[in-house]
Amino acid sequence: MMADSSFDIVSKIDRQEVDNALGQTAREVATRFDFKGTGATIEWKGEHAIEITASADDRASAVLDVFQQKLIKRGQSLKILDASEPRQSGQQSKIGITLKEGISSEDAKKISKLIRDEGPKGVKAQVQGDELRVSSKKRDDLQAVISLVKAQDYDFAVQFTNYR
Repeated sequence: MMADSSFDIVSKIDRQEVDNALGQTAREVATRFDFKGTGATIEWKGEHAIEITASADDRASAVLDVFQQKLIKRGQSLKILDASEPRQSGQQSKIGITLKEGISSEDAKKISKLIRDEGPKGVKAQVQGDELRVSSKKRDDLQAVISLVKAQDYDFAVQFTNYR
């Protein structure tokens, strides 16, 4: 009797890659001509928050665009970002960005229902905290489930880990 193969569906942030993208954005903002004199900055505000500051809404939005491009180049999904609209704070315009991590229980239930309804027979999905463990006797079935989940458009980033 062969043991079940399994993998986890998770939504995690590669903090190092996000930090690298933020550093690259800060350097580009400091050197680019169109940001001169706008007071544009991007910096961490705690563990899961980033703040962009500039003299005008359009400059703050431009910094956000640069940051998003850097994240894409580093292989990070833009679904990890939850950016607010530019808001005035005195003479400055600020954009707050929250980093989203983990799969909520209702999202995990949606994924497991999708796997039950549309996935191959004999595949089991269990919710374990903020991740989902998928197991099956056949590895081909697991590959089919990965393809099925990747084809869906969720509002959170999805990664597949611990494939065994």
